[in-house]
Amino acid sequence: MTKLLQGRIAIVTGAGRGLGRSHALELARQGAKVLVNDMGADQPDAQAQAVVDTIRAAGGEAYVHGADVTDPQQVHAMVQFAIEQWGRVDILVNNAGILRDKSFAKMSLDEFRLVMEVHLMGAVHCTHAVWNAMRDQKYGRIVMTTSSSGLYGNFGQSNYGAAKMALVGLMQTLALEGERNNVRVNCLAPTAATAMTEGLLDAQALELLSPSSVSPALIALVTENAPTRTILLAGAGSFEQAHITMTQGIHLSEEELAENILVSRLDEVSDRQEETVPATGFDQLRHEIAKAQVYREPCTSGAQTA
Repeated sequence: MTKLLQGRIAIVTGAGRGLGRSHALELARQGAKVLVNDMGADQPDAQAQAVVDTIRAAGGEAYVHGADVTDPQQVHAMVQFAIEQWGRVDILVNNAGILRDKSFAKMSLDEFRLVMEVHLMGAVHCTHAVWNAMRDQKYGRIVMTTSSSGLYGNFGQSNYGAAKMALVGLMQTLALEGERNNVRVNCLAPTAATAMTEGLLDAQALELLSPSSVSPALIALVTENAPTRTILLAGAGSFEQAHITMTQGIHLSEEELAENILVSRLDEVSDRQEETVPATGFDQLRHEIAKAQVYREPCTSGAQTA
């Protein structure tokens, strides 16, 4: 087997079990040296140590680290530990997460804030800790773990969905900022049977949704030729891509705006024919200015408008 990540250095957060464990094992199988992060990983019976032992038994290199991703000082120490062991960090997989599912009416602000802190700020802390080093070495691959709950919504997961969609926004901007230094940033939206899905799926679905069926998607996002600004969906051996798109929309004159014409023309605004995937946030501005100019230019020459 050709090893796609031979000699690369990877950090995987929340890697004691579930998806994180699967990601760490697959990164190692592809030749990467892996720092397996999980809270409490420094305990003798920690699951993260078992992941490290499995990697070493297969001939790979791995260490364990128990940094709490919500603590930026602990995260910085974790990154420094990886650099001390191997000299650099090439790959960061932001996988750590928790659930506190409740309908928004029953959810406390503390429950909302905690999920945001782990998923969003945990990824921010880890990414910030490796960012400048990756830019300096002109190489980096970063994966944010988003979710269909963020992309499309899910009842009882307003906190989780908000955090997961925020990671998409973070990825969109960091991919632009990292591009010229060969730092590529992507999102993975996994569907897998893990501790976070216990009790939600039947036995047959759980059998199909193995974490190992998702990890090949992770590898595709961290190789030498990985894309950037990609939202890759994966589950049960299936793979899809999500896009944040913009419709062609309409333009309204000042008179139409004053008459609230938009209310009766929302169906035209939502028409998805010829929709586009903006390259940056400025594409919305450019698109709207261009439509306004097309509308107004004929007026200045005395021509009739439709």
